[in-house]
Amino acid sequence: MTGNIESCMRHCTLCPRECGADRMAGRTGYCRVPARITAARAALHMWEEPCISGKKGSGALFFSGCSLGCIYCQNYRISDGSLGRGISPERLCEIFLRLQNEDGAANINLVTAGQYIPQVVSALERARSAGLVIPVVYNSSGYEKAQTIKMLEGLVDIYLPDFKYMDSALAAAFSHAPDYPERAMEALLEMTRQVPSCSFDSDGYMTSGVIVRHLILPGHVRNSKSVLSYLHETYGDSIYISIMNQYTPVRNFSEYPELNRKVTKREYERVLDYACSLGIRNAFIQEGETASESFIPPFDCEGV
Repeated sequence: MTGNIESCMRHCTLCPRECGADRMAGRTGYCRVPARITAARAALHMWEEPCISGKKGSGALFFSGCSLGCIYCQNYRISDGSLGRGISPERLCEIFLRLQNEDGAANINLVTAGQYIPQVVSALERARSAGLVIPVVYNSSGYEKAQTIKMLEGLVDIYLPDFKYMDSALAAAFSHAPDYPERAMEALLEMTRQVPSCSFDSDGYMTSGVIVRHLILPGHVRNSKSVLSYLHETYGDSIYISIMNQYTPVRNFSEYPELNRKVTKREYERVLDYACSLGIRNAFIQEGETASESFIPPFDCEGV
């Protein structure tokens, strides 16, 4: 796997940006990180969907860097690559095993790991050989190359991608990725090919399957409806959909004033009503003043 890591990193085309950066030489491309894995936190995380976190907590590893770069990113402190600690695939393997054996995590949760997939594959293969048995979750922006996702086949049990946009203009304005809808469709098709159905253990934890997250953006209910319509028409009840209202403004947007506020109760209800009208049954929803709660952990390199 070492040779494959070097080959991928010399001219990196892992993500849809395909910027070709020589990350082995320390250069950075769109994801803003070189070849060495950088992680900002590795600890139990309690704020995922109930079947992921449960009472045990999800063993979440927050990786630095991101190939999407949404202007409203709530993890902006690490997505720009400026925070985190460099680690080897060997150290990453040790972290996986510690989260399972010492911390009692329900699963291993790889948060925004797309820029390090060859290294993660190497670490997961080592960990499986050393006794890693809990499910592995791949937690992603959804902006992925299907070809790269294929590298994870047999190593990831649960895919947890976002599906942010069906509106290419919004994807261009907010994430500089007008091809987001097409790329997310292709990636999700590959994810569901690998894990075509959902299963749960006797305690309600998901052991395999796909949960697609959709974050409602203020002022853009129409985009949310389009996303839900596509997901339900394409996948029906074979996937779960997590409909989220937790958008929180991170800075002032003069060009997009709608992003300066939270999602209203009425906007969220409109999206939920639409989901019901479509017949979506396998859904997670958020109740109460969810957006006022903090879902962002301290990125202090705990556990790394």
